[in-house]
Amino acid sequence: MAFQELIKNFDGVRSYLRQFYVYGFKSREEYDQKSARSYDNERRRVESWLGEHMRFRRNREGKQVFLSVDSRSIRQNPLYKALKAKSFTSKDVSFHFYILDLLAEGEAYTPGQITELLARRYFCHFPPEHLPELSTVRKKLKEYTALGLLQEEKRGKELCYSRSPETVNLRRWAEALAFYSEEAPLGVIGSSLLDKLENRPTHYSFKHHYLLHAADSEILLHLLLAIDSRCRLELTNLRRKSPGRPVCHRVYPMKIYVSTQNGRQYLLCYHYSFRRMMFFRLDYIQTAVLLEKEPEPEKYESFYRSFRSHVWGSSTGEDFTVDDVEMTLYIAEGEDYILRRLEREKRNGQVIRLDEHRLVYRVRTYDATELLPWIRSFTGRIEALKCSNPHVVRQFYADLDALDALYGGGDG
Repeated sequence: MAFQELIKNFDGVRSYLRQFYVYGFKSREEYDQKSARSYDNERRRVESWLGEHMRFRRNREGKQVFLSVDSRSIRQNPLYKALKAKSFTSKDVSFHFYILDLLAEGEAYTPGQITELLARRYFCHFPPEHLPELSTVRKKLKEYTALGLLQEEKRGKELCYSRSPETVNLRRWAEALAFYSEEAPLGVIGSSLLDKLENRPTHYSFKHHYLLHAADSEILLHLLLAIDSRCRLELTNLRRKSPGRPVCHRVYPMKIYVSTQNGRQYLLCYHYSFRRMMFFRLDYIQTAVLLEKEPEPEKYESFYRSFRSHVWGSSTGEDFTVDDVEMTLYIAEGEDYILRRLEREKRNGQVIRLDEHRLVYRVRTYDATELLPWIRSFTGRIEALKCSNPHVVRQFYADLDALDALYGGGDG
């Protein structure tokens, strides 16, 4: 029988997934943050969700467990199972069914009336100590209203609660939900809605399927709420080189950036202590706490508008200096798709056509070394490459020399 355990706090699971199955691949002997028993408990919990995708190998350090997922063969992100694991007390379950059943006929009642009706209709079959208290019922009504299960309206001095009307036919949205759940940030919302359907669409398959962002969904939600409400944030961020020593930062959040190359998500924000724009990787953010509203949001948003005009990726270099890059390409007959690709991928750059077969791409960016993987994808068509940072050009030609040495060039 599969090991099952419902959880209240997702932070521990998220940390474990990140440290062991995404970046660490640690063995039982290397787990020194808690006891060996904790390691076994966490491993069994994760196996209950991801057992079919887990593999292991043995080396000198012992048995190492890791995730192995072929994104072409799955239809749903398996990490969503971890996000949907939630614990409920027996009273939670009772209230859920009793309150919704009480309001099923469309009537609206005050919290006091609901408490009285619950006691008379349902809890009369239980000992007196099980009778619900008014404060507990109020709390549940507020919780269900926030979830959209109930709606509240004021009648006189009292709030009344009734069932929310079900106006959405999810079957009509099945295909959109199936795509959204696997492709978009916070796709766990789409996945949870799909759970309400008997049959899921199975015709989507993704060549580049970034699964790991699912573990950051709760953090992403807090960040988006802060951006929407223009609130300051207190981030607890894990250091890459010393993950056991988190650091607190006070920031004003601006935008969420998602890498099309590796699927990583970044928060772009203004750092109050460092007095500059900064990127934080979401998978290194341990907690995000909303603080007070920012009294001067326009000031920092103007910083962002100026800053983003020179952003290529998530790097700003060491001193925020701007590099000028110019690449001249030769396009042969029938290769107009190269021009279309440049227009699609140019970001903050400009594409200038010189003649029928030659064009120039120019961009000003904070860290031109980030462009190198993209520039190399045009190898064979590059007539000239210039950059105000000479290291970028040297590195490009050094990579070509290394490629020539590896494959022998064209001498044969």
